Amino acid sequence: PEKRRRQDPTSYTSSERSSNPLSLDSLAKLDAYNEKHSRQPQEGEGLLARKERDRGLERRQLERVASGRVVKDKSKHRRHTEHERGKRRVISGPLAEEGYVRKRGGYMAEDNGKKRFGRRFWLLLVSVVLLLVILIPVGVYVSKKNSGNQDSSGGAPSNDGPDPVNENLKSVNENDIPAPAKNTHLDPFTWYDTTDFNVTYTDETVGGLSVMGLNSAWDDGTQANEYVPALNKKWAYGTMPIRGVNIGGWLSIEPFITPSLFKSYKPNQGIVDEYTLTRELGPQKAAKTLEKHYARFVQEDDFKQIQAAGFDHVRIAYGYWAVTTYNGDPYVPKISWRYLLRAIEYCRKYGLRVNLDLHALPGSQNGWNHSGRQGAIGWLNGTDGDTNAQRSLDIHTQLSTFFAQPRYKNVIAMYGLANEPKMIALPTSVVLDWETKAAAIVRKSGMQQYLVVGDGFLGLSKWKGQLSDVQNVMLDVHQYTIFNKNQINFPHQKKIQYACQGWTEQMKQSNSVATGFGPTICGEWSQADTDCAVFLNNVNTGSRWEGTLPTSDPTTSVTTPHCPPDSGTCSCEKANADPDNKLRDGLGVVLLDLGHGIGPSMELEGRFGSRHPAQKDVAEGLQLYR
Repeated sequence: PEKRRRQDPTSYTSSERSSNPLSLDSLAKLDAYNEKHSRQPQEGEGLLARKERDRGLERRQLERVASGRVVKDKSKHRRHTEHERGKRRVISGPLAEEGYVRKRGGYMAEDNGKKRFGRRFWLLLVSVVLLLVILIPVGVYVSKKNSGNQDSSGGAPSNDGPDPVNENLKSVNENDIPAPAKNTHLDPFTWYDTTDFNVTYTDETVGGLSVMGLNSAWDDGTQANEYVPALNKKWAYGTMPIRGVNIGGWLSIEPFITPSLFKSYKPNQGIVDEYTLTRELGPQKAAKTLEKHYARFVQEDDFKQIQAAGFDHVRIAYGYWAVTTYNGDPYVPKISWRYLLRAIEYCRKYGLRVNLDLHALPGSQNGWNHSGRQGAIGWLNGTDGDTNAQRSLDIHTQLSTFFAQPRYKNVIAMYGLANEPKMIALPTSVVLDWETKAAAIVRKSGMQQYLVVGDGFLGLSKWKGQLSDVQNVMLDVHQYTIFNKNQINFPHQKKIQYACQGWTEQMKQSNSVATGFGPTICGEWSQADTDCAVFLNNVNTGSRWEGTLPTSDPTTSVTTPHCPPDSGTCSCEKANADPDNKLRDGLGVVLLDLGHGIGPSMELEGRFGSRHPAQKDVAEGLQLYR
């Protein structure tokens, strides 16, 4: 009897000796009698006690309804006509043949006098519903938090949100696109984003480069702010400081700026740069993926914010595939070109002067991932070194011819020949000879803007007297402490001192032709205190800070922690924490101090800040500084 009672709690009454179960109808009648008696006021019963008794009766009534123990007044609860009941009984043939009837909530087997759902079932159902109510919001929160964490390290923010509406396509007829141009980079109906582009088809080119997407009118009367001249007024380089910012990881992919493009791949797949990424994706998927990145990662609002922050120059990095590609290249050709042109127009709109930076040359000028292809240097070096050198000159012929147009006379202030050629690994004389040839090509095309050459990591003092025959040329130095194992472990105050004294003195000497090269700018700098950012030292590699960066070169290999002695545990956990946590932990103050120390030393001639102000992980310090 005890076993049977555990299995069916409705099989016994309040008498423990009874082994003959009452029917459900009998139980229902007994419940009704007890309820009627229980609802009568009890002698001496207070108001609160009565309310508590009534709530208990309501709970027991719900339990009886769930178990089927209710007395039904058929005349009161007859809710449907015979016609309505007939309609409810119509079910599909297969279900009817299998003995299923339709009840609220779906189809189930016919009752046949047996109870279908008991108290245990309803309690279980309620428990499941409660769990879902709790777990679904938690799951959504965790998902959003993970997404947010991914975004903070460059995650996939550039691909979030709705697709562009492209309303301006309604003003043109798709049939007006010539057959040879359909489904090419000149067909606006294949563009992912047409915002602020002129979508009227044209086959016009300048220097072999398309003007498709450009509007015919422009205005150079805008000032970045009240303290600097409008674009159509002369900027006094050499006496006025340059306050600029880089836009990197956009038209030339850098894994540490957009790690979301690389995180989904396993280490053994070897997806480490734009070359291997586009090769893995294939032509169609690569074009779709990267154009979406171009359209979303940098938009007009970014330039508006740059202006509002007080900047007046923008350095835009781009790869040679914006112009052309060669046999064997997996890069997406020419699509980034129109986004580069649109960015220049946004700079014009907000009075920002442009430093055009050719960040990636054929063959790779330094073998680093931001040159497009990580590994061997194939520019001025190796089997195809001479071929790639000539290809690079040909690209400058096209680019300088295009940007010699009158519309770019004021908005483009500087024109870079090659970003960071690795002159510590290439013959200095060979690089200088190539730069001399490139400068002659640009001048012949009609561009009179400042030319920019990188210091090649030789050190500013090594450039005195170099390229003396080239007019209007600037030397570009990039200042970091985190990529040097002998500097990254400087204590905080020593890093500030090094910037204020060491870098300042270097810039002073270099800016004078009597003691150095002449006009010198700092095209990149950062107050980053660690090299902990994801993929900063290449995809799936460690850091100097934690001592997890072994290389084949003993001069660069770091297998023991290189954090400052007073920093305690050399861990990247704090450095890679949520930006809000960094501020609470005082790291924001550290970055601000470094910014205050580095900034003035760069202002002697000009400076360009960290990569991209919209990226939280890369330029948080820049946001604090500005």
